Amino acid sequence: MKFIYRLGYYLAGFSVGLILLTFIFSGKKTSCNYSPSARVKNDILQKNLVLPPDFKFSDSVVIGFIRKGKIDFSKSQTKLDSCRQYRIDLENAPIRALVVENCSKTIKILELQ
Repeated sequence: MKFIYRLGYYLAGFSVGLILLTFIFSGKKTSCNYSPSARVKNDILQKNLVLPPDFKFSDSVVIGFIRKGKIDFSKSQTKLDSCRQYRIDLENAPIRALVVENCSKTIKILELQ
């Protein structure tokens, strides 16, 4: 079989596979989070947020802070058994840092800095 025919069969099969993948994954919220910071933020954003009673920011503002912030693993407590605590550093925001307690079903804001 000539090379041009093999190339044609390969490209035809590859294009059919791409079309099938687009139909399979079009309705799902799939994402690729490879970095540890992205995985932790994705995990935090999927859980219920519990704010302290005297907290002056709303839920949507806190979620925006979490999305834009960077997780500082050196100042976080990731080795705890029950609920891990993460420090999220923010730049150009009214809050410089946010400490979040990541439990199995809820997220609690522990302190602002």
